Amino acid sequence: MNTRLTWICNGATAASRKGLFPLDEPLEDKAEEEAGNIAALPRADRIVTSPALRARQTAEALRLEALADPALRDCDHGRWAGRPIAAVEAEEPESLMAWMTEPAAAPHGGESLVDLRKRVAGWMDTQSAFGGHVIAVSHAAVIRAAVAHVLQAPPSSFWLSDVEPLAILRMTSNGSRWSLRFQH
Repeated sequence: MNTRLTWICNGATAASRKGLFPLDEPLEDKAEEEAGNIAALPRADRIVTSPALRARQTAEALRLEALADPALRDCDHGRWAGRPIAAVEAEEPESLMAWMTEPAAAPHGGESLVDLRKRVAGWMDTQSAFGGHVIAVSHAAVIRAAVAHVLQAPPSSFWLSDVEPLAILRMTSNGSRWSLRFQH
């Protein structure tokens, strides 16, 4: 069964602009306007979003009627959520370095990158079983985990792709494997 998956990254927030680990914050006003200016998206069989406010607001700005799916939530940053990355680096340099270099580590008490990837891969496998076209509004970390999964890249590759706010990435599955899909 063939499946098309269109990922859309949530728009920018004040936290993302200030270098903070994310909380459940709203979009910046400009991000809502930018999302509203994105060209019409193709018809989808299922439209889902992370339950986070910034993802739901992005879906609304795109005029998508999406159902919240907890599997699309952002990486759980534990006690670092809402804190400046620079402050964590100053106070817990070894912990931050471990999190960025050891994908199975979760020194913040939240979710490791390995666990994030397993969650995202499981969700993608479920979508592949349903077939059709899915639009998913989620977060940069979730989309990076999906890319690493599709490429069957080592867990350390997580940091090697950048996902900008409102980025759109397409994938396809033939029921046995996922592929990235580039189009004009």
